[in-house]
Amino acid sequence: MTELSALQVAALVVAAVGVGFAKTAIGGVASVSVALFAAVLPARESTGALLPLLIVADVVAVSVYRQHANWPTLLRLFPSVAAGVVAGAVFVARVGDVGMRRTIGIILLVLVAVHLWQRWRKRDKDPESLRAEQHRRRHASAFVFGILAGFTTMVANSGGPVMSIYLLSAGMGMLGFLGTSAWFFFAVNVFKVPFSAGLNLITAESLLLNAWLVPAVLVGAFAGRAVIGRIDQSRFETLVLVFVVVSSLSLVR
Repeated sequence: MTELSALQVAALVVAAVGVGFAKTAIGGVASVSVALFAAVLPARESTGALLPLLIVADVVAVSVYRQHANWPTLLRLFPSVAAGVVAGAVFVARVGDVGMRRTIGIILLVLVAVHLWQRWRKRDKDPESLRAEQHRRRHASAFVFGILAGFTTMVANSGGPVMSIYLLSAGMGMLGFLGTSAWFFFAVNVFKVPFSAGLNLITAESLLLNAWLVPAVLVGAFAGRAVIGRIDQSRFETLVLVFVVVSSLSLVR
């Protein structure tokens, strides 16, 4: 903390508030937090510094939304996510900061484009045919998104946007979205800890920084809980996509 300027400290505090807010309200906000951490700290070190804060926020989110999780969706995702995390750990060990940022940003922008294209295609289809199409694609989609979610969350703590697009594409409601995301990221982020520690991304210095920032995470989490009841489903989906795009563009710069 002593090596950071006042502006950099302020940016990290804002990012920590965003982490908490994202877990209990608008998931896409976490992407902005990832971008802020990467702007203040080296990209590799920023992933390790952010991970414990994400876990703290995950614990709060699980305690609030634990009853709203869609467990069949989670069970379909976990095997491919584990494979994606391992692939991400290998990627982190071999690729530099710029390559990491740009790879994640490009993946996210492509996923947003695919999601918007799918929404456009659905406009003229009747509900019955849409349900049949979703059922046919469910397992293949879970495999692809699981791999991407595991990979992106390991590389840059950016699995949130991938999961956001997957859950929106599945037509999940707001509370189901939040509950499923809460359990998913709690499990995945805890699973990532040994990999991050083994890559020296989590250090005594990063944990000290975490200790300073935990109160800001809790402030954000309770603020998100207070406002989520005032947001309707349509606005919720729009806000998630907007934050995903903004954070993606900042990564590919």
